[in-house]
Amino acid sequence: MSVTEPANLPEGSPPARPTGREIASKAVAGLHPMLRKRVRRLWLSLVPIAQCAIAAGLAWFVAFDLLHHERPFFAPIAAVISLGLSLARRWRRSVELIFGVSIGILVGDVVITWIGSGAWQISVVVAAAMAVAVFADKGPMLPTQAASSAVLVATLLPPGAAEGYERALDAIVGGVIGLLVGALVPVNPARRARRDAAGILDTFRDLSHQLADGLRAMDEDAVYRVLTKARDTQSAIDTLHADVLAGREVGTLSPLYWGSRERLRTIAATADPIDNAVRNFRVVTRRALALTQRGVAVEPPMVDLIDDIGDVFEVLRQMMLAEPGEAPDQADAARALRSVVRKARTSLADDVEDLSEAALLVELRSLLVDLLMVAGLKRLSAVAQLHVVK
Repeated sequence: MSVTEPANLPEGSPPARPTGREIASKAVAGLHPMLRKRVRRLWLSLVPIAQCAIAAGLAWFVAFDLLHHERPFFAPIAAVISLGLSLARRWRRSVELIFGVSIGILVGDVVITWIGSGAWQISVVVAAAMAVAVFADKGPMLPTQAASSAVLVATLLPPGAAEGYERALDAIVGGVIGLLVGALVPVNPARRARRDAAGILDTFRDLSHQLADGLRAMDEDAVYRVLTKARDTQSAIDTLHADVLAGREVGTLSPLYWGSRERLRTIAATADPIDNAVRNFRVVTRRALALTQRGVAVEPPMVDLIDDIGDVFEVLRQMMLAEPGEAPDQADAARALRSVVRKARTSLADDVEDLSEAALLVELRSLLVDLLMVAGLKRLSAVAQLHVVK
C-alpha cells in the first residue's frame, strides 16, 4: 500500500465516524482566511493561557495566604512573565526575572539611602541598576526588571522597607511556581514541532508542483509567485526552531515527558535540514525565474524532477505526523527519496545550452541532500547517495 493511500475498509463496513478533531478542523477550514488564522492562533495558545492562569492564581495564594504578604501583586505577575505564551526559554526568563528584581531592589535601596529621593535620583538609580544587571548577564529581561524594581524603591518605598524585599520574594515565588506549572501542566513537547515541520513541508509540496507547472508553461508570473510564497515562510521556520527549543526544555523539566526525550532528539534533528531545504528551494526558484525571464525552457526531465520533489515533500510531511511505529517512518521516506535521487543524474545537464540550467540541477541535487537528512541520513551518507548517480 502506498504511503499516500488510505487503508481500504472491508466491503460492507460502515464508514468511520469523524473524530471531534476532524469535525473541528472542517469547521475552521470553512471560515474566512483571516478569521481562520485568528482561530488557529487562539487554539495554539490555549494551553499556555491555561498555564499562565493557573500559575497566577497559585502564586497569589502562596504569597498572600501562606506567606502573608500584604500586597503580593508581583507574585502572579512574575508567574505570568516567566511563562508567557512563548514556550521557549521559560527557565531563562524565570531566572532573569528573579535576579533582575533582586538587583533592582538591592541597588535602589543602597543608592536611595545615600542620595535621597527625587527626579534626578530616579535617573541615577535606574542607570545604576541597569548597569549592574548588564554587567551581571546579557539577558534582555534582566536590566528591564532591575530598572523597574529600582524605580519602585525610589518612588513608593522608603529605604530598607520590608515591602521591597517581599517583592523580591514574590518574584521568586512567581518564577518558581511558573516553572512548576510549566512542568506539571505541559504542552506536548513533540506535537508542536511535528505540526510546524509538517506545515512547512506541506507548503513546499504545493510550491514544488506549482513551480513545475510554471516552468512547463514558461509562466514568469507563476514562478515569481512561487518565489514570493517561499520567501514568506521564514516566520514558520523561526516558529519551528522556537518550538524545537521549547520541546527540549519541556522534555528536560517535565517528568511526564522524560520518556519522550529520544523522540524529541529525532524531531529536533530535522529542524536544521528543513531550514536548509527551504533556503535551497528559494535558490532553485530564483534560478528558475531567471531562466524563465530570459525565455530559456528548462529541460522536461528537470521539470519532472521538481514535480517529483513535491511528492517527496508529501512523504516527509506524513512521516512527521506519523506516530511511532506507524508508516511512513524515516526508512520509508528515505526509500521514496532514493527513487527521486536516481532521476537527478548529472547527465541531465549534458545537453543544456545555458549554464544557469546546469546550476539549477546542482541546486536541486543539494536540495535532495537536505531532504535525505530530514529522512534521518547523516550528511556524508546523504551526499554519497548523490555521488553514485551519474
